Amino acid sequence: MKKLIYLSLSFFATSAFAQDVSEERVKTVISTLSSDEMKGREIGIPENDKAAEYIAQLFKENNLEYCTGNSYLVPFNYKGKTAYNVCGIKKGNSEKFLGFSGHFDHIGMSKKSGDNIYNGADDDASGITTLVGIADYFKNKTPEFSMVFMAFNGEEKGMLGSQAISEDKKLDPIYKNLSALFNFEMVATEAEFGENTVFITGDEFSDLDELFNQNAVNGLKIHPDPYAKQQLFYRSDNVSFVKKKIIAHSISTADMSKIKHYHQANDDMSIVNSENMTQIINNFAKTLEKLNPENFNPKYSDKVKFN
Repeated sequence: MKKLIYLSLSFFATSAFAQDVSEERVKTVISTLSSDEMKGREIGIPENDKAAEYIAQLFKENNLEYCTGNSYLVPFNYKGKTAYNVCGIKKGNSEKFLGFSGHFDHIGMSKKSGDNIYNGADDDASGITTLVGIADYFKNKTPEFSMVFMAFNGEEKGMLGSQAISEDKKLDPIYKNLSALFNFEMVATEAEFGENTVFITGDEFSDLDELFNQNAVNGLKIHPDPYAKQQLFYRSDNVSFVKKKIIAHSISTADMSKIKHYHQANDDMSIVNSENMTQIINNFAKTLEKLNPENFNPKYSDKVKFN
């Protein structure tokens, strides 16, 4: 009887560690970042710092290590003042890293009457929520790849934060071993390809999507870039790492033919499909469990421009 009880408890403990990220957790993170209290998270305002501190707290909850120094907050200069990116590390079985990123800043507030807060739930609280969800999933696991989680600031002002942290020499030991960066940009809505799907910017520039899809679980699929003519690959934070010749693509669900909330005051929780987000986060994480440096080593094609 004691043996049966022990086995039962062991199974329960293993199951507890293997729990999926809950939809409630997803709602909590994205709603906190996109709340009116954050005042649109524009770089340079106190609420932007508050958002950075909140993300740092989430990283702490997931027992991530610091990327550099003694804080998750990585400072850089913005108009003579200090602004922050947020960075944390999950050690895996390999020295090779996979990166997960998104930007937490948005465009602040307007002077219009009525609803004048640009909450930025999709753009890009959803991306931050996705990378936090992946960190949540691996909290009590040891992945094959080591993982670096980066929340960028100042994207809306010209990708300032990603540029600053990509040039930080203290992080070069990570960058030299960074096999690929997944930059999550607007993943709060259902993609035009349906639920449990995303698309990758610049799919023709590397084989990242093919290698990922070969291992994808539960029907998750990365589709080719349906907006190649818009050159989105070169218009988001991933480009700061492309310049370093690191495999870096943005991952999105934004249906550009239908979106009416981009940089609008209605980019709030009302447009968030939290069920679909949660499904994508968990299936993405489960796919990552299958990846290792032997079966996932993407390469750039000769079509990409590094400058």
